[in-house]
Amino acid sequence: MSQGEALNTALRTAMEAAGVTPRRLAMSVGVSGKTVERWLGDPDLIPHPRNREDACKALGVEDVTMLWPKLITDRVKTGEDREIVRSYPYRSACPSTVWADLVRETKGDLFFAGYTNYFLWSQLPDFIGIVKKKAESGCRVRFLLGDPNGEVTRQREEIEGVALTVSTRIRITLEHLEKLGGVEGVEAKFSSAPDAMNHVSLSVFRFDDQALVTPHLARLVGHDSPLLHLRRIGEAGMFSRFAEHAEELWSRGTDVSVTT
Repeated sequence: MSQGEALNTALRTAMEAAGVTPRRLAMSVGVSGKTVERWLGDPDLIPHPRNREDACKALGVEDVTMLWPKLITDRVKTGEDREIVRSYPYRSACPSTVWADLVRETKGDLFFAGYTNYFLWSQLPDFIGIVKKKAESGCRVRFLLGDPNGEVTRQREEIEGVALTVSTRIRITLEHLEKLGGVEGVEAKFSSAPDAMNHVSLSVFRFDDQALVTPHLARLVGHDSPLLHLRRIGEAGMFSRFAEHAEELWSRGTDVSVTT
């Protein structure tokens, strides 16, 4: 039996023993039914710690490794790739459900440090509503954007040579942020001019202790560049390096008003 089959069997067996359906488990944990189905079918998908604990309570299981045996191997895994959950050759290859689940499960810190953040509004249904609910529940929500009038933005537009320009994509995000009407807990900044080149070449999207990171390649727009899904395991790992990069850019940024 493969490791994937063993993992799926462990969770499915516990659900059957407890008489719990995927829908019922989803309701108990506070995730979607599709999320539970992915837990059952994806051997590499390890839920957020809070969701693992809630699932154990719902199923009457004391040890999370009984449901997700891969946690045991992850704890002893060594090497520079230990925090990489999954890699994608293109950002567009990462399912929109991954983004939606990460946003939904975030409790404390949502940080969107893409240069335009434009795609979020079309990729995630009712993203404005989601952001508002997150902020109202006490989650800090931040958007770090490039300056639409900056020199680096102009240069990037010449490099990409696409109809939907970088500055236009930034302004679309600004229009959406204005619709939030200054919801408390939502912050926005433009990266500083000296930091703009570092910002445009690397997008970091943080969801508490997980992140999606896109290094932008040459003339390619964001969705054609690769993406890494990271989960923090310890200090000074890959997650922390990218998170610190985004925080440094944020610390020198210029506030953007998101009030109407």
